[in-house]
Amino acid sequence: MTDYAGIEQRLSRVLRLRNHPVAVTFRETAPNDVPQFTGTEPSSCSFWRLAAEGRTFHTVAADHYNCPIGSYTHNVPLPAERADELNQTLGLMTEIGYVRMEEVPKIPRLPQTPGVIIYAPLATTPVDPDVVVVSAQPGRLMVLHEAALRAGAEVQAPMFGRPTCMAVPAALTMGVVSSFGCIGNRIYTDLPDDELYVTIPGKDVEKIADELGVIKRANTVLSDYYRGRRDALATQ
Repeated sequence: MTDYAGIEQRLSRVLRLRNHPVAVTFRETAPNDVPQFTGTEPSSCSFWRLAAEGRTFHTVAADHYNCPIGSYTHNVPLPAERADELNQTLGLMTEIGYVRMEEVPKIPRLPQTPGVIIYAPLATTPVDPDVVVVSAQPGRLMVLHEAALRAGAEVQAPMFGRPTCMAVPAALTMGVVSSFGCIGNRIYTDLPDDELYVTIPGKDVEKIADELGVIKRANTVLSDYYRGRRDALATQ
């Protein structure tokens, strides 16, 4: 299997990551050595937090029921007794002016319901990930974005926003996606105000990591170049 430990090491060193990049994989069934999540969480993105802290596990559909928005983006149908929760949540969001109902059909979703979802730190993922979620400060994600361009990966130009979880299915179909996050995600994952997300298709993460060193060195050279120009040319 690909050396994901080495990839994470490069990502963490160059981008000075606060937590592990998170590997997310959709499967019909989980490998025997990947434990099932036990307990409850309020959202699908809460599982990012657990994996970023170092845990490896898999979830089943019921683990996502507490978040009707996350269930929607992950194509997990809510049980009949909870089916109205999505409309209730969207109703609140539209009532307070957070979203418009006509936006909902445009939100990216998984094309089909996964049997299980495997979450792990990238370094120790037991399977090849479908998507890798990286959180860092904007100046560091700039380097990651430039490495993705140099690697020839498909890069989605507009920044995504609410709901944050749509960045995962978006990465599967659109390529590298940057996201501002959303207030729910920031509360559920403890994402600091000064950090954003980049979600990377798993198939691209190695070649992007391979270009990080080149882009980091280029930015160091350009930093000196632009400082010199500023010192020489700025009069105010």
